[in-house]
This record gives sequence, structure tokens and C-alpha cells, in this order.
Amino acid sequence: MTSSRTSFRGPLAAALVSLILILAWDFSGLDLPAARLFGQPYGFPWRSSEPLLLWLHEVPRYASWVLLAGLLLAIRWPVSFLRQIDRAGRVQLALTVCLSVAVVSIIKTGSRTSCPWDLQAFGGMARHVSHWAFGAGDGGPGKCFPAGHASAAFGYLGGWFVLRHRAPKVAGRWLAVALLVGLVLGLAQQMRGAHYMSHTLWTAWICWAVGLAIEFCAVRVRDFRDPSVQASGSAAPRLCPAVGGAE
Repeated sequence: MTSSRTSFRGPLAAALVSLILILAWDFSGLDLPAARLFGQPYGFPWRSSEPLLLWLHEVPRYASWVLLAGLLLAIRWPVSFLRQIDRAGRVQLALTVCLSVAVVSIIKTGSRTSCPWDLQAFGGMARHVSHWAFGAGDGGPGKCFPAGHASAAFGYLGGWFVLRHRAPKVAGRWLAVALLVGLVLGLAQQMRGAHYMSHTLWTAWICWAVGLAIEFCAVRVRDFRDPSVQASGSAAPRLCPAVGGAE
């Protein structure tokens, strides 16, 4: 297995670079112009589109739950490539998806940011307020940040951490599919007026960060249980340099 130091440098760099890019998008103020690409003063024409609702909302949502149920069952009865993953890894995989979706849902529940279709600019009652304006209401129902629906795909991003060591051929495809489907679902919701682009981007980042945090904890647990690591006393030092970026 790859050392803890090597395995964390890339994911941490990805988290930091993507964080900077998302903050740059927020700072640019492009959320509202992007929403206007699909919205009109009377609302969003695609909001009630039956094909959009069926194929890019309901079907992916139920498919995600079915896949999660399969991962939970695979803890006891692994199939296909999951046989290459030990029981602890299969638990981590299912747990990562569950916690990623849960964290997004919890943040969303406490959010005072309303959806684009609630804005006065699109026939609603709310005014546009940045989701960084903590505690500031916008006159709408809120509970729209980050993008909950996109987490149906982005919630699986953290699975890459489990698969990269145990099923490396699957890991890259897993990550690419989760990213692609998440972005498609986020764009579909933007077309309907349900979310801004930043909502989708933040959901992806949150899910990646949750997966990274769980992997960090899992590595610490594995090192704690490994007699050879305990004998050398190298468990903590191997992880700390990765956080600071030093050799």
C-alpha cells in the first residue's frame, strides 16, 4: 500500500486548488448572470419540464439510493470489483457516501439562501444575497445552499480514496463518473432555477473534503492497529508532513 505521506499530498493539493477556484467563482459574482442564461422575468421555462424532471432528477435520485443500498449490502456480500476490497474498506466506502450526503443536507437545512426561482429577478419574492452573508435573510424560503440533488453523484467522490489502493483500475473511472454525473445533475438544476452554479461546485468540494477526512481517520486507525507501525512509532509523523507539504 502507498505510504500515508504520498497518498495525502495529491488529494490535499486537489482540495486546496479547487477551493481557491470556487472562491474565485464566488468572488466573480457570475452566479446571477449564469442563472439568467436559463431564467426569464416570469420564471424558468425548464422548471417543470417533464423529461428534465424524470431523467435528470427522479431517475438519478432513485438510482443513487439503489447504488448506496448495494454498497451497504456489499459490506456483507461483496460482488464484482468489491471483492478486491477488504471489509473495512467496504465499510469506509458506504460510510463516505452516507456522511457526504448527510453533511450537505445538514448545511442546506441551516442555509438562509433561497433558490434562483425565488428571486425577484425571476418572478419571485427574494432578493439576491450571497451565501457568505451568514445570518442575512433574502426574503425567500432559504434552504437552498449547497446543491442537495448533485450530492446524489458527488457523494460518491470519496469512494476514490478506498478504490485507489485496492482496485486502481476502477478508481479513476469511479471518480470521473461521479464528477461528470454530479456536474450534469447540477447543470440540470440550474436550468430549472433550483440552484446557482456555486451551489453545485461547493457540493462537489464538500463531498471531496468529507471523503478526505474519512480517509485520514481510516489511515490513522490502520496505522494504530499495525504492529509494525506502532513499533517504529511512525504513524503520526507520516501524516503530519503531508498536511504541511514538507518532505
